[in-house]
Amino acid sequence: MIATASNEHGAQSNPAIAELDAKYIDIRNVDMVFHTRKGSFHALHDINLQVKKGEFITLIGHSGCGKSTLLNLIAGLTNASAGTLMCANREIAGPSPERGVVFQNHSLLPWLTCYENVFLAVERVFGATENSTKLQKRTMAALALVGLTHAEKKRPNEISGGMKQRVGIARALAIEPKVLLMDEPFGALDALTRAHLQDELLKIVGKTQSTVVMVTHDVDEAVLLSDRIVMLTNGPAATIGEILQVRLERPRDRVALAQDPLYAEYRSSVLEFLYHRQSHPAKDAA
Repeated sequence: MIATASNEHGAQSNPAIAELDAKYIDIRNVDMVFHTRKGSFHALHDINLQVKKGEFITLIGHSGCGKSTLLNLIAGLTNASAGTLMCANREIAGPSPERGVVFQNHSLLPWLTCYENVFLAVERVFGATENSTKLQKRTMAALALVGLTHAEKKRPNEISGGMKQRVGIARALAIEPKVLLMDEPFGALDALTRAHLQDELLKIVGKTQSTVVMVTHDVDEAVLLSDRIVMLTNGPAATIGEILQVRLERPRDRVALAQDPLYAEYRSSVLEFLYHRQSHPAKDAA
């Protein structure tokens, strides 16, 4: 029998489960080397990172530091050259519905409506176990979560860039992933639309309690959204240079945070790392 311990509310918790939740994503000694006709490129070196269940992590660093490569490894879209990656105590050996991915390019099928783009993913994952009514309910629930039920019959060319990204997020959430992986999902949007979708993402994650790993170049975005900011060194052979714990209470309000000295302190810490300790490679070469 496994011993239990009381938490701060007096409830009994299983230490084995608590340890699993603290290492929900477990990345150990990971290297990534790409072999091309021009030779080998060492993208990542000795990456070690544990992500808690329900935690929001952002990956930040200069272009070419391997942020998207690391995200693709967690997604199972590529396999590491060395080391291990685990999710929920299982090895990541390929893509899985338990890890939903949202890319910068929404990748919607232009001949399908917003509803049909989301339904296609739902049917692929749950079609063998659920009837049509349940699949439809899942699809509409996901669209409602991102505020797009009014646009369900519109096609991608009939909606804005921000709405397309929301459809992409709805499609990822509709399959109820344990982990949401996002590769600069707001990078191509204007500043106001980006801010709006950041606020929407905060609300969605608050409701779903999702575990999120997100790639970004935006320092303010990282501080606003994150529980921890993972800062990568410059490539090649990039590694984790520093991890910053963001101790800002949730729910977060961007207007209130703008006046918060702790927010400013976190922002300065990330900028210090990026522009002083890891000056941009292009500047070093100049």
